[in-house]
Amino acid sequence: MFEDESFSFETLRAAGFATEGGADLGEVLATVRSVGEGDEDAWLREWKRTAERVHAIGTRSLAAGHRVSGREALLRASNYYRTAEFYRRDDPAHDPEVKALSALSRETFATAAVLLDTPVEAVRIPYGDTTLPGYLFLVDDSGTPRPTVIFTSGFDSTLEEAYFVIGAAALRRGYNVLAYDGPGQGAALREQGMVFRPDWEAVVTPVVDYALTRSEIAADRLALLGYSLGGYLTARAAAHEHRLAALVLDDGLYSYHDAHTRIMPPFLSEWVEAGRDDLADPVAGLLMQGSTQLRWALRNGAWAFGADSPADYIRRTADYTLEGVAPLIACPTLVLDAENDQFFRGQPQQVAAALTCPHTLVTLREAEGAGEHCHMGATARFQQITFDWLDRTLPTA
Repeated sequence: MFEDESFSFETLRAAGFATEGGADLGEVLATVRSVGEGDEDAWLREWKRTAERVHAIGTRSLAAGHRVSGREALLRASNYYRTAEFYRRDDPAHDPEVKALSALSRETFATAAVLLDTPVEAVRIPYGDTTLPGYLFLVDDSGTPRPTVIFTSGFDSTLEEAYFVIGAAALRRGYNVLAYDGPGQGAALREQGMVFRPDWEAVVTPVVDYALTRSEIAADRLALLGYSLGGYLTARAAAHEHRLAALVLDDGLYSYHDAHTRIMPPFLSEWVEAGRDDLADPVAGLLMQGSTQLRWALRNGAWAFGADSPADYIRRTADYTLEGVAPLIACPTLVLDAENDQFFRGQPQQVAAALTCPHTLVTLREAEGAGEHCHMGATARFQQITFDWLDRTLPTA
């Protein structure tokens, strides 16, 4: 739909959730028809307009007693509100539009979630002196302990996306899902001001602690799944948290810092490492003017990492590495790779080479429509590979 690589990818991302009711292809096509190349104002305007229209459909349907129609419309509206807010990154911490759209994405999903045919519980997971927001998606209300996927999202994901990425597919296969927003993600960033931290075991261990308080979750059949940047976060956590029966990295990420510096001019990397922000930031600003993807990534990174500038953000990514960490992972691990990954190309192979635990590396191909980052647009194929592997790997009841 776009020559702009970022707009193209984010359109595919929004449309790909149609597999689980998070979009309708006609609505997506009608929305982006009025968005010009790289026009971030038009992107927000048109996706917001679609989200509001579909939200209204859902509200009217519920008021008239049409539970299924209302639920389906509200699920789509949640995804569209998230998409509308995506590029609004000039000053997201203080932008009322960011606050309003992200709140609407959460609210529409929350309303739809209680209307699902399987039990869903909004939870608060104890974390330090506060809590993390989460959802526990249950196969049924029998209380039977079942295998459970703990879902960790990525650099720009939200808790609500978990249902479309993995939640619905898990429930169909007899798996529960516990999803959460960690520091730097979703509502934990937007509402609580928490930013990313590299020692993600400090996040996952409290989540596992909470999971093990639930009788519906089989303690010996916990799988941790990391999505996008979550591929690093969960690998780091699994190196220290050994109550996990399996780990899925979608996709594998060995060095988040290297993923940035490989697309930067060498001289810019040198200035960043030397702390010459007086030189690096103006050059980064010039590069950002010509690239939607770079402009968004550096602005979002500064916000989500609590950095003062693009150069400061890039330096902070250096702590996000599996060097010396990957060999500590003990549980069986599935490392996914996307053939045409514009963000993490080559990283899954590095992860697989560093692992000493039983592991499987699977490359999803462009020829089958699954070659984009996190296999956007091929959700069903990603789900099939993941759950077939989990079925073979997790202990049986």
